[in-house]
Amino acid sequence: MSADTADALLGAADPSRLRPDQQRVLADLTELAGLVESAEPGFSRRVFSDAYRAGREWVRDRMRAAGLDAHIDPAGNVVGVLRGASSSLKPLMTGSHTDTVRAGGRYDGIVGVLGGIEVARRLREEGITLSRDLYVVDFLGEEANSFGVSCIGSRSIAGLLLPEHLERTNGDSALRLGDAMTGFGLDTSGALGQAWAPGSLHAYLELHIEQGPQLERSGKQIGVVTAIAGIERLMAAFSGRADHAGTMPMQGRQDALIAAAEAILTIEREACGAPIHGVSTTGRIESSSGSFNIVPDEARIWAEMRSVDASWLHGAKRRVAEDIAAGAALRGVETAIEWLNDQDPVAADPDVQRLLGEAADALGYTWEAVPSGAGHDAAHLAHLGPMGMIFVPSIGGRSHVPEEFTEAVDIAVGIHVLATALVAADRSERPLLAS
Repeated sequence: MSADTADALLGAADPSRLRPDQQRVLADLTELAGLVESAEPGFSRRVFSDAYRAGREWVRDRMRAAGLDAHIDPAGNVVGVLRGASSSLKPLMTGSHTDTVRAGGRYDGIVGVLGGIEVARRLREEGITLSRDLYVVDFLGEEANSFGVSCIGSRSIAGLLLPEHLERTNGDSALRLGDAMTGFGLDTSGALGQAWAPGSLHAYLELHIEQGPQLERSGKQIGVVTAIAGIERLMAAFSGRADHAGTMPMQGRQDALIAAAEAILTIEREACGAPIHGVSTTGRIESSSGSFNIVPDEARIWAEMRSVDASWLHGAKRRVAEDIAAGAALRGVETAIEWLNDQDPVAADPDVQRLLGEAADALGYTWEAVPSGAGHDAAHLAHLGPMGMIFVPSIGGRSHVPEEFTEAVDIAVGIHVLATALVAADRSERPLLAS
């Protein structure tokens, strides 16, 4: 541990000081998790839903009760600010998201937002004034949605939300993302124009459940994230020819659905051959005419590939497109592939990784370095300053399902490390971002 880091951690490492109120956090989590879409299964709180609006109002009120100056910015981010001693210093930021996938779980995203609020409460209760402002943010729309644009709010702050993103349409209703934002009461012009300058953050730290099984298997309490996987999403359309299912011989068919099924296996095989880390998922398939006795003439699939290895991911994108087109052509089926690029792999800042590991060590918690296969708002905030993430264990590695679960004691450990690391980053004389 460096002398600067040791000095910075000295005032924050006493467990009696910044240890969170576990029961208070659990009560908040239970209350927020109860704001769901009543007609949907699991813990559904999708972006632009009424339940999502209610949840964000709840978060804003909790921020204010914790002593944060809270507002909703043009892109719909709920932003709370704990003022530090000097507004001239680069601020710190933490946060996550409160939207969910359909039939999702209680912990994904929420833990990071509530963790940031609890850090602010504990700082005020202990009479600790940071040198820098601390921003706690509930970012709008982190999860993948029908518009094909995830991390809407963090993209806006990072200057990565583009006009063409707002032109993306919901495939079911042809509704534009920009119109959906306007209908939710947001300012699309402001969302496109509110970007923070690169390098304007002293550090961004995000607490999150792991969403995978590694920490539970190793028995470690904390995961220090090394990198966030890149994501390549695609929609592939297949156009064949409709024929009578009983009279057209197999060798004469131009079956769009079979071509789509073959493409799904192509996508799976590509990820199985990744040398370091690679996964792929086809989450949706459609076909017409949908009748037993007609050869399908149209089909579409929606899929994604993820990896922390940028070279493999970019090569896989090319190979998958070529192989899908070649396989369909052999069946007389035409293809059209649209890539919905989500993000490139993003490495966590090495100095922030060290800081998080040292904070866990100082508090007596076990930890290990882990990659993130999931996407996060943190990947976009890395454009503004040094970024790091803290993972806490997920029971059974389950996530994006109602069975998603993390023990309250593990959440409290993560918040304790987050608070300690934020205080250490605030006090450190060592710059976290090289000039």
